[in-house]
Amino acid sequence: MKAKILDINGKEKGTIELPKAFSEKIREDIVMKVLESKKSQQPYSPSPVAGKQHSAKGKTVHRRHVWRSGYGRGASRVPRKIFSQKGSQFNWEAAEVPHARGGMRAHPPKILSMINTLKINKKEQKVAMQSALSATANSKEVSKKYERLNNKKIEVPFIVENKISSLKTKQVLEAVKKILGKEIFEIAIKNKSVRAGQGTKRGRKYKSTAGMLLVISDKEKLKINAFDVVPVKKLSIVNLAKGGLGRLTIYTEDAIKELNESSKEK
Repeated sequence: MKAKILDINGKEKGTIELPKAFSEKIREDIVMKVLESKKSQQPYSPSPVAGKQHSAKGKTVHRRHVWRSGYGRGASRVPRKIFSQKGSQFNWEAAEVPHARGGMRAHPPKILSMINTLKINKKEQKVAMQSALSATANSKEVSKKYERLNNKKIEVPFIVENKISSLKTKQVLEAVKKILGKEIFEIAIKNKSVRAGQGTKRGRKYKSTAGMLLVISDKEKLKINAFDVVPVKKLSIVNLAKGGLGRLTIYTEDAIKELNESSKEK
């Protein structure tokens, strides 16, 4: 399978042989399975000893003639801490239990429930990666992912000459606009907006679109905030298929060559 190489002005410069992965069968079920195993959450919970750092002596007994009995005092049987005592009389207060002041939480978040222990087979991992790459070269998958494209036919994959990685930010954006066209360029750039609703008060004021992905070779370097840039060595299924298969992706000429070499080694 061959594809066009475009220059920074969006004109055809030549052709290049694509790796076999770009023409593999797309297995969405396996990709979703791998993405599920990659999910991570920052574990959080209160301290294990929160609400227990006191000298509460357990439940108050309600039997007669017993030391520290609560019998006849009209006090509930909850753990209490003693502030002072005079003989068998105590000045005490409820502690530890959730409904007491300074007590532990009733049902706190538990760290063990937040640790993802799912594992994936190596062969499934390989099939998922090939499917994710194949989807970036499938016009149906790409147009299905983006609502604004309305099932239009797009010539994918987009492969650009290596010169793009040596340009400055403004020039890179101009080159991407010429390569993709005005309509697709609007999808390619990350769009940041203020979230609607209560989330604005809870540390998630802004939400952003994913934008496109630029895959470069390990030798190339490019820093830009308008979209994601990933070298071949760090390319993963999360980059290519998070939120669904068919992410808008541009590859540099050297990135395709490196993908070809790595597929032959395997």
